[in-house]
Amino acid sequence: MSERVVIVGGTSGIGLAAAVRLAASGREVVVTGRTPERLEQAVKEIGERGSGAVADARDPEAMRALFAEVGPVDHVVVNVSGRKGGGPFRSLSPDELRAALDDKLIAHVVTAQAALPALRRDGSLTFVAAASANSAMAGVAGLAAVNGAIQSMIPGLAVELAPLRVNAVSPGVIDTEWWDGLGDGRQSTLDAFAAATTVGRIGAPGEVANAIAYLIDTGYATGTVLTVDGGVRLKPGVQS
Repeated sequence: MSERVVIVGGTSGIGLAAAVRLAASGREVVVTGRTPERLEQAVKEIGERGSGAVADARDPEAMRALFAEVGPVDHVVVNVSGRKGGGPFRSLSPDELRAALDDKLIAHVVTAQAALPALRRDGSLTFVAAASANSAMAGVAGLAAVNGAIQSMIPGLAVELAPLRVNAVSPGVIDTEWWDGLGDGRQSTLDAFAAATTVGRIGAPGEVANAIAYLIDTGYATGTVLTVDGGVRLKPGVQS
């Protein structure tokens, strides 16, 4: 019997790439999203091993209902995020920071709590954080706070929830629609980030999907935050 994976936030970008990658390995993959149209398109892209459910990861009741309906699962990937929290610290408002926390940290916690009754005892739970957690760049303090909070949970949860394996991936700048809000400035911004890496480019969703698959496949990996950032942390003055 094939394993079943639930990817919360799997209709685009890293989540969808992970869904395609895991389905190709023979697993059944359930993806969630908040928009029925996007969910339908994502399931088509995943193929015959894919299915979908509309759910809001910030809603505890909705997530409990989701996992009660899906039934037993082997692995859960939490890939939900928002667009708040970036920009200069001087102008970061409490309301925007609260929204950033709700959209990512709270959504990750709510999803993980709801998933536990359905998860295989020795399965895996993988969070998708971000390399901003360790950033020494201006304008990312809010994002660093949110993603740093997620990453700091990993060791403790790996101990508390054992033998369930708990890990996270920490992507750098990845070419997804998250950057589309920059409009005409999108490409120049991504080019600047590419220049800050040691590999000379930004990342692709499939590369982070490979990291997620590694953490799922490797039964001896737990309590790990796997950084996939193109070496940007290695550049002096860019990251600590």
